[in-house]
Amino acid sequence: MNARLRLGAYVVEITHREKVLFPDDGFTKWDVVEYYRQVAPVMVPHMRGRPVTMHRFPDGLSGEGFYQKEVSDYFPDWIRRATVAKQEGEVTHVLCGNAATLVYLANQACITPHLWLSRIDRPQHPDKMVFDLDPGGDDPPAVQAAALAVRDVLSEGLGLSPLVMSTGSKGVHVVVPLDRRDDFEVVRAFARDVTHLLAATHPDTLTTEQRKNKRGDRVYLDVMRNAYAMTAVAPYAIRARNGAPVAVPLHWDEVQDPSFHPRRYTIRNVPARLREIGDPWAAERRQGASLTPCRSRLDELLRRAGVAGAVADRK
Repeated sequence: MNARLRLGAYVVEITHREKVLFPDDGFTKWDVVEYYRQVAPVMVPHMRGRPVTMHRFPDGLSGEGFYQKEVSDYFPDWIRRATVAKQEGEVTHVLCGNAATLVYLANQACITPHLWLSRIDRPQHPDKMVFDLDPGGDDPPAVQAAALAVRDVLSEGLGLSPLVMSTGSKGVHVVVPLDRRDDFEVVRAFARDVTHLLAATHPDTLTTEQRKNKRGDRVYLDVMRNAYAMTAVAPYAIRARNGAPVAVPLHWDEVQDPSFHPRRYTIRNVPARLREIGDPWAAERRQGASLTPCRSRLDELLRRAGVAGAVADRK
């Protein structure tokens, strides 16, 4: 059975609405569409102007998923596009600037949209710096401690104002809004130095070791997303996991709560959460921070920790 939804100036036809996308939970394509329709007023502003990579599951979680960057030729003309440079040529991404586009993607079984860290008007200059905290296993207390350690260095040590988001998977993203003055190379080098500082000052719990068999029980501090054309999961995106967990922006006191879990929020409870407390990242759209005045502070903290110069490619 199909359905037609009018969203603003556009009509989106929902096909095979009864198709089950989450077999263990019984969630259908219509459940996914309806979730994205409800959260669109809050979610779309976080997506606007950013190239989208679609994580699609045409046969649901019981089938094979795939990542898609290039816009399909059958996508309607009213969906905005952006053509960007890649290593060998160009690729044309979707830009999601309205509820109709978000719902159209959901009808394409795009369960999870992933976003660039920069906007299309200045693609080489990110407006956010992301620290991806990966505990390896399912260890919420370790994630809590790691997130708070990252927050303290960024806020107390460097004078920045980090945000936090549960990823709907195992970890969290700590995000610093930026003013877009610096390019990706500068931002990633800064982020790497922050993680080397943290690993040096918390050697038993945090690591920058990329090889999983070398990490032990420590939380991996991943900054590799801070590069041109790399992506991070969109705020309020559903994850392709049993239970349909959602990546949800949090208040910092929620991270400190004993009940914290990265998969606490799902398509069942996020719409009610938004009605009750709104978007904790609503102020993110203010002017972002500059890393320039923080550079000397970071260098001093690295010097005190005995790890100055740990990142060879730092400018």
